Amino acid sequence: MQPRYTVQLTSEAYADLERLFDFVLTRELTRPGGDLDLAAQALDAIHQGFALLQYHPFTCRKAGTNPFLRELVMPFGHTGYVALFEVVDANLVRVYAVRHPREDDYH
Repeated sequence: MQPRYTVQLTSEAYADLERLFDFVLTRELTRPGGDLDLAAQALDAIHQGFALLQYHPFTCRKAGTNPFLRELVMPFGHTGYVALFEVVDANLVRVYAVRHPREDDYH
């Protein structure tokens, strides 16, 4: 099955991915017996979530009153991640942000 939508990340979303990766890696480096592969596994889980957006972006929950602005919940560990995205047109999904639900600015 050919993907219907192209998933495009904004520069802010790319920065979020780098920040989240660095956070997990730093946390695991400071833990006795920390799992250094965990940061890469977290990014893999996020990218698997993005793959869903290529086929079924409208299955994700709405984020406000705009029916095209939505949130993708990506499970990982005890919590996971949430991506804010918009279905821009019949072929494009744009990801604006990726957050961990425990972040201070998550809403």
